[in-house]
Amino acid sequence: MWIKICGNTNLEDARFAAECGANAVGFVFAPSPRQVEPGLVQRIIEKLPRQVEKFGVFVDEGFDEIVSTVTACGLTGVQLHRSPDAGLPLRLREYLTQLPYRLGIMRVLHYKAHEFDQELAESSRDHALDAVLVDSSTARAVGGTGTTFDWLGAQSSFLRAAPHLRLIAAGGLTPENAKQAIHTLRPWGVDVVSGVESAPGKKDPARVLAFIRSAQQAAAEILETPIHQANVGR
Repeated sequence: MWIKICGNTNLEDARFAAECGANAVGFVFAPSPRQVEPGLVQRIIEKLPRQVEKFGVFVDEGFDEIVSTVTACGLTGVQLHRSPDAGLPLRLREYLTQLPYRLGIMRVLHYKAHEFDQELAESSRDHALDAVLVDSSTARAVGGTGTTFDWLGAQSSFLRAAPHLRLIAAGGLTPENAKQAIHTLRPWGVDVVSGVESAPGKKDPARVLAFIRSAQQAAAEILETPIHQANVGR
């Protein structure tokens, strides 16, 4: 189970997440209570373990700004929200081949039942993408809202798409509900922001550790449970 702790604003929180077993940490460059400046992120990343993935979250930013931020900070991945440029992942993939690592590229889909299957099908045809993060959204924000989407409604779509896409569940996840979300959706990964915070932009160490342990335990339980025994369609 790939686990990302997102919305980090300081070295202490990002390093603690890595030490607890997170596969990735995220930094928000878009307007948000968790927004950070590239200079700060660059200093944080310098002090993080090499094996931990470092994702930048971008909303509506263009190609040049994303490339500049990736190279200045040393990001190893990008999370793309609401970009009007459908070809942006491929352009980033082709341009950033000079990096000493393969840049991780994920696109964010906001779950809407009547559009979800079509959006997943379109994403599966975009070979520049490494993963698709499925989030909830509200009128006031595109992420970090603390709001879940309809896991049961999305369940069959997740299971159908899983052989073709790495799907990451996000939106309203907490240490208390992570196992339920993972058992319902069987995602490739999970992403959490507000569910492990003591305040916007400040992590609660106990909740970070509890979330990671809960996700890891759920993943281990799934390995022991044949797919036909899951509560599919209920």
